Amino acid sequence: MKNTKFARHILMASAVFGFSATALADVKDGVDAWGRGDYKTAISEWRGPANAGDADAQFNMGQAYKLGRGVPMDMMKAEQFYKRAADQGHLQANDNYGLILFQNQRRKEAVPYLQASANRGEPRAQYVLGTGHFNGDFVEKDWIKAYALVTRAAAAGLPQATSNMAQMDKYIPLDQRRRAIELAGQMEENEKRVRTAQVGGLRAAPSSGAIQTAQLPASQAVRPAPTPKPITPAAVKPAPAPVAAPPVAKPAPAPVQTAANGKWRVQLGAFGNQNKAKALWNNLEKRVSALNGLQPYLVDAGSITRLQAGPFATKAQASKMCNTVKASGNDCIVKSR
Repeated sequence: MKNTKFARHILMASAVFGFSATALADVKDGVDAWGRGDYKTAISEWRGPANAGDADAQFNMGQAYKLGRGVPMDMMKAEQFYKRAADQGHLQANDNYGLILFQNQRRKEAVPYLQASANRGEPRAQYVLGTGHFNGDFVEKDWIKAYALVTRAAAAGLPQATSNMAQMDKYIPLDQRRRAIELAGQMEENEKRVRTAQVGGLRAAPSSGAIQTAQLPASQAVRPAPTPKPITPAAVKPAPAPVAAPPVAKPAPAPVQTAANGKWRVQLGAFGNQNKAKALWNNLEKRVSALNGLQPYLVDAGSITRLQAGPFATKAQASKMCNTVKASGNDCIVKSR
């Protein structure tokens, strides 16, 4: 398999963690087994590399324990595997682990993981931190930073963030909102630098193959936690005693971007060469900031590879995203899974 550049759902080169090609092949074999619905075989393939320290295998094991597929459902073990992978720099594990800690009221522990995710442009983490900064409950009260973070989450298409911005508009002075918008622009530029640094621009996949969403990405097995409930006026009004941010709902299976369990996607192109599909995603992700919070999908259709992104809860949300993509000069159509 040729080296490819794709920003999500790829196995790290064996030299990075010091694992053999055999260990990487086991992880890929597990992905193939999972895709066939053979969860026990997938677990048997992943357990050895995970115990040996392979971050992708650890993340996959976390997903399996979260779902209870191939193993008994065990959130404590899922959390342990997420942490082991996150502490090695696995980006999706970092996202899930931070949100799980927050949902379990371990908010101070969650902050560094949420911050790392937010710095990379993860909209759920930005929304949670923005809520915290507004109320000043588990992070310092800072309305400018709060509004900037929620602005970035809204730009990624998170509906709750858009709703909260409208509420915040009632209480944050105009001059602070203007400063926050400037800060949001700086955050966007920083997110690009952070993503480039964290994934080496676009990491190459090893010869053993890559975990891709169209087959079975690790993130396909677990739906990261939805964002907190929208802030109410009572919670955001200036007051001597700030109101705590609502807790994040418990994580559930499947990737969450615009909608965790949405059945709608946008199709960005179809190619005879899979690498061209990946190259288009890399290009569009840089040019269309609204795509940053979405999950890319490589869907095999015979000799054609379709590049899709999502998911979206409604066709209207997917259509809105397509309009944004078309404004950048790229074709886009709405598809139902």
